[in-house]
Amino acid sequence: MSKKVNIVRSLKALRKETAKWRYKKRSIALVPTMGALHDGHLSLVRLARKKADRVVVSIFVNPSQFAPHEDLARYPRDEAGDVAKLAAVGADLVWAPSVAEMYPDGFSTAVQPGSAARDLEGAFRPQHFGGVATVCCKLFSQVTPDIAVFGQKDYQQLCVLNQMVRDLNLPLKLIGAPTKREPDGLAMSSRNAYLTSEERQIAPKLHATIAALAEDVRAGADIAARVAAAKRSLLAAGFGKVDYVEVRDAETLAPVETGGQGARRVLVAAWLGKTRLIDNVAA
Repeated sequence: MSKKVNIVRSLKALRKETAKWRYKKRSIALVPTMGALHDGHLSLVRLARKKADRVVVSIFVNPSQFAPHEDLARYPRDEAGDVAKLAAVGADLVWAPSVAEMYPDGFSTAVQPGSAARDLEGAFRPQHFGGVATVCCKLFSQVTPDIAVFGQKDYQQLCVLNQMVRDLNLPLKLIGAPTKREPDGLAMSSRNAYLTSEERQIAPKLHATIAALAEDVRAGADIAARVAAAKRSLLAAGFGKVDYVEVRDAETLAPVETGGQGARRVLVAAWLGKTRLIDNVAA
C-alpha cells in the first residue's frame, strides 16, 4: 500500500522536516528531478531507499539550465502523477519549490562549472551546466543530504557535479545509477514523449550504434574511423543531425584516440525530428 508523501514548497518547511530526521540521526538521500517521472527516475528512488533512512525527491524545472530557444515552456509537467508514483516507491518527502522560492528577487550568484563541462554538451548548450551546477549546489545546501542519486544517462552532468562536490568540499557523496532502458534499448527520458510514433521506431538505433562502437573500441579499433562510421549510420537511420559521437576517458572526459584497455565512455547527442536525444555507454 502506498504511503502519503509530504510535499513542501518553502525552504522553512523543508528544513523543519529534515531537522526532525537529523535529530533522530536518520541518514538522508536526495534524488533531484525536473518531474515528468518515468521508471528511470523511480529506479533512482528505489536505490536511494536502499542507501539511506529517508528519501527526498526534488521536483523543479530549472529555468537557468535552459537557453532561450530550448524547451522550457513545453517541458512535460505532471506533479500530481509524479507524487502518486513517488508514494508507490516509498519516497518520504517531495521538495517542490517555485521559481521565486529557488531564485528570489535579487538572486545573482552562480556556480561556474569546471573542466568537465567545457565541451560535448557544454559546447552545444553553453549555459546548461552553469544552471545545473548552481541549482544542484542550492539543492545540496537546502536538503543537506548524505548522498544524492543521479542517473548515468546524463553522464557528463554526473562528471560535472562530482567535480563540483570534490572541488568545493561539499559534504555528500554522489551515486551514479545505471541508465534505465526500454526493452528495445532506448534510454528512458522525459523527452521521449516528444517523439512521433515513426520517430520512436528509429530512436533505439541510437543505443545500438554506440553499443557497437564501444565494442569496437574495446577491441582496439581505430576510433576516428569508427566514430565517423557511427555518425553515418545514425544519419542513414533517420536522425536529422548528429551533434556529436565521442569516445572519452570515463573519469576526466578527456578525448581518447586509441582503443583497447582502460575506462572509457562513448557519448552521443543527436536530433530525431524536433527532439534531441542523448545517451552513453561504457567502452
